[in-house]
Amino acid sequence: MKLSLSALKEKTFWQDADIAVPAYDVSAMAERTKASPAWVHFGAGNIFRGYIAKLQNNLLNSGLAEKGIVAVDSSDGYQLEKVYKPFDNLTMLVSLYADGSSKKEVIASIAEAVHADWNKPDQLARLKEIFTSPSLQLCSFTITEKGYAIRSSDGAFLPAVAADLENGPSSLKNVMAKVTALLLERYNAGGFPMAVVSMDNCSHNGEKLKASILTIAGEWEKKGFVPADFVAWLDDETKVSFPWSMIDKITPRPNADIAAELEKLGVEDMQIIPREKGAPVAPFVNCESSEYLVIEDRFPNGRPALEKAGVYMTDRDTVNKTERMKVTTCLNPLHTALAVNGCMLGYNRIYKEMQDDDLRKLVERIGSVEGMPVVTNPGILDPRDFLQEVLTQRLPNPYIPDTPQRIACDTSQKIPVRFGETIKSYLASDTLDLSTLEAIPYVLASWLRYLLAVDDQLRPMQPADDPRLAELQEKLSGITVGDPASCEGRLGTVLSDATLFGTDLTATPLAARVEAIFSRLLAGPGAVRETLHSVVS
Repeated sequence: MKLSLSALKEKTFWQDADIAVPAYDVSAMAERTKASPAWVHFGAGNIFRGYIAKLQNNLLNSGLAEKGIVAVDSSDGYQLEKVYKPFDNLTMLVSLYADGSSKKEVIASIAEAVHADWNKPDQLARLKEIFTSPSLQLCSFTITEKGYAIRSSDGAFLPAVAADLENGPSSLKNVMAKVTALLLERYNAGGFPMAVVSMDNCSHNGEKLKASILTIAGEWEKKGFVPADFVAWLDDETKVSFPWSMIDKITPRPNADIAAELEKLGVEDMQIIPREKGAPVAPFVNCESSEYLVIEDRFPNGRPALEKAGVYMTDRDTVNKTERMKVTTCLNPLHTALAVNGCMLGYNRIYKEMQDDDLRKLVERIGSVEGMPVVTNPGILDPRDFLQEVLTQRLPNPYIPDTPQRIACDTSQKIPVRFGETIKSYLASDTLDLSTLEAIPYVLASWLRYLLAVDDQLRPMQPADDPRLAELQEKLSGITVGDPASCEGRLGTVLSDATLFGTDLTATPLAARVEAIFSRLLAGPGAVRETLHSVVS
């Protein structure tokens, strides 16, 4: 049985396979959505299909919503061609529990899928229709933190952004420019209010999103492409709001064992589809069962009843505290520590790393000892309880096929928040002593060691994709594993870069500590293991 709208009518098959199917009329939902869209989402990947779309699916199943979501692929359109169109925009979702059980369900809340390609007139026309519809309440995003970047590390506009600023709204490549142009369409059609909501896993995501859009609009105003009133409309949060959010759910790359299990149940064409560039895709999403989404409740044109699907709807301060708790202490720093060290120590699964006493002690110290003193309790979630769930249930879950290689992507963009915020809090404190930090400087040093592209046994190792990889490797060129003296006087330009660490480490005692640890990591084969063990013992 192939996953399709027509196949959903075969109730007995899905019941026998123990796969939940929608309780609502999917075709009718899609027609209502196309006629009067309420929710459009940029970023058609796994976190969207496995979590955001599931929230709306739950509301539809409960009769608490009548419309679905319009999914927008802002990249190359590969996913739309391979896993959306062939399966009628349906997703097979497999939630994996720590006890080995799983829940399988068909997510059907994606009413329509559009490619944000300015070279495809039909797709662009449809996007303009959606954005000029008075019924549209929100545009949300899961495009990763780098999707909001419009400048390089030196402050200059990225090449694609510079071209979009020069050419104006008619011919665009950058996703932030595209969204700004679509908001211009809405402004010109009557200026109907709406919310623009980042649901990405990054600090102050709503602030980043707003800053990028306002910058582009401001540059277009200077060149005469848009009126000043458009910029003022964007900056008026009673018209266009940019709520902050915190999201937390692990959705690894698709796992071959899950594909085989689904096909054994009789669901056809569930194979993973590789691609030359980027992560593989699949018609299913495998994910952990734990999930958290906290959103600032500012929606000037109304919103779905997300709180009835388990979302915490609250104020900005609570979102900020929750996000800070997770991103700077209770999960994300632990992930980064496991990622870079796991790659060097030969691991290919996160749960296996948690069976390694040294690595387990490392992340326990980062969260419980070094990070916890600077965390503010957000009230809706207790930091210590959240951390314990991460350490004892989520990271050790053997049924989550997540890899350190995936998590190591874009580490240069993550370090300044995941560790830099804690470092800055220690620097600002009258009671905390920066010299007590041991695990955090070790992780910073081990990341630099990871960038040298050889593992702990000196075998070649390809670092994960990172927008600053080439730049950083150039700065570290000449440093050789097996020759600790080769790093003397070489780290200053890296450690002084506040865009990497949140602050100039050379102005703190941490620089000398990171340099000393880094030197030890260069000793030769086994130096990563030996240094790690000494730090956590």
